[in-house]
Amino acid sequence: MSRSCLPSRAVADRPGLRGRALTGLVLSAALALGPCLTPMAARAQDSGGISLIRDTEIEETLHVDADPIFRAAGLVPKDMTLMLVGDKDLNAFTVNGQAIFVNTGLIVETANPNQLEGVLAHETGHAAGGHSARSGDMEKAAMAPFLMTLGLGVLAAAAGAPDAAIALIGSSQYFGVINMLTFSRAQEAAADQAAITYMERAGKSSRGLVEFFENFRYEEVFSEARRFKFFQSHPVSGERIELLRRRAEEQPHYNVTDSPEDMARHEVMKAKLFAFMNPPQQTFIKYTEKDTSYPARYARAIAYYKALETEHAIRDIDALIADYPTNPYLYELKGQVWFEVGKSALAEQAHARSVELKPGAPLLRINLAQAIIAQGDVKRTDEAIGHLQKALAVEGDNAFAWRLMSQAYDAKGEPGAARLAAAEERFAVGDMTQARIFALRARQLLTKDTPQWRRATDIVLVSNPSKDDLRMMAGQPGLAAPTH
Repeated sequence: MSRSCLPSRAVADRPGLRGRALTGLVLSAALALGPCLTPMAARAQDSGGISLIRDTEIEETLHVDADPIFRAAGLVPKDMTLMLVGDKDLNAFTVNGQAIFVNTGLIVETANPNQLEGVLAHETGHAAGGHSARSGDMEKAAMAPFLMTLGLGVLAAAAGAPDAAIALIGSSQYFGVINMLTFSRAQEAAADQAAITYMERAGKSSRGLVEFFENFRYEEVFSEARRFKFFQSHPVSGERIELLRRRAEEQPHYNVTDSPEDMARHEVMKAKLFAFMNPPQQTFIKYTEKDTSYPARYARAIAYYKALETEHAIRDIDALIADYPTNPYLYELKGQVWFEVGKSALAEQAHARSVELKPGAPLLRINLAQAIIAQGDVKRTDEAIGHLQKALAVEGDNAFAWRLMSQAYDAKGEPGAARLAAAEERFAVGDMTQARIFALRARQLLTKDTPQWRRATDIVLVSNPSKDDLRMMAGQPGLAAPTH
């Protein structure tokens, strides 16, 4: 069964970066919504594209690492957005002081959680310091709203698995943004010092940040074109490292080490990312059958899934579930495997168990709703809608949830609600033209003065309506709603 594209929230769901909020800034630019693309990760990188990954397990791990740092900086963790970029290059950057983007390649290269935390603390220093890129206000950057994809499907797509979804942003937009993210030496130094302060307040060692810079000290000798992107925008020098080291070694928590639990969580995250972002054979070489650790077994199960060896993948996943029966992400992976081969009923069973184990995770509920809808039983449409409503109560800007909602209402024979959901989806990804068209149609089909009708009206009013649109809304004769 062919899998549909899986767009999710626009750049973030915070004021100033919000994709769907009626009062928030919509970062607008060309946003292609054509057929799903399933290139190899290498192809995506060669073309300059960028893919944003949604995965509940990895996002949870990143927040465990970052939230104490955010609090130490006086920031509210729930107001900060951590975005995972499917790119093997080392990079991390901050946008608008509220969103930190981290490349998968950077995570995989970190030896321990403390090194990753050091980088996150440095980026938090830029965010908390209100640092502006040298080229001007980031809100004026040519940064398109990102299409983000759901759960494991996007990871598979980024690695070349068939029928999975990936969202790509053109090279000119991506590299244009990267070029804007170059801070002054003074800002870099301030972010370094702030990072040490935040790590110390959080009871963590600053050693990781020093180690991270030291590990890539040779970057100084590379030309600008050959350097990792992180070191293009964050130039490192021996003097800078020494200043960092001296202050870090003075801190009381310098010798604090990562707990076994933190190390285990970090290794699982690295194994999962490596397995999804690389060809299966590379995973089998890195995580051999002799390695019976949980991360290695997890990585191999993913590799078998990517290699289209479904039976082997399910067998390995079931073995993991037997040992870790309360891990929701193993059931999520099992559901993804079944869904990708068109076995939606089996996928539903697995996704239902993942939701039972972690009911507050919106992406898991969206997976479950998708599996239910895919079975084509109209009698169960309300069940799927219920899961989507619960997911949207947490992630109101999740465009893929709105797309599924539109499909579900169409199946129920409620075209007004379906068009409103389609308008919400278009609005979430910053496509104001289509959002307005769908919202205008929804107004014609919904009962006047209901909450849904008012919501459709709001979308029209903030989506650059024409004078004809406004006259039509006012009920003037001779004007008809678009037929979409």
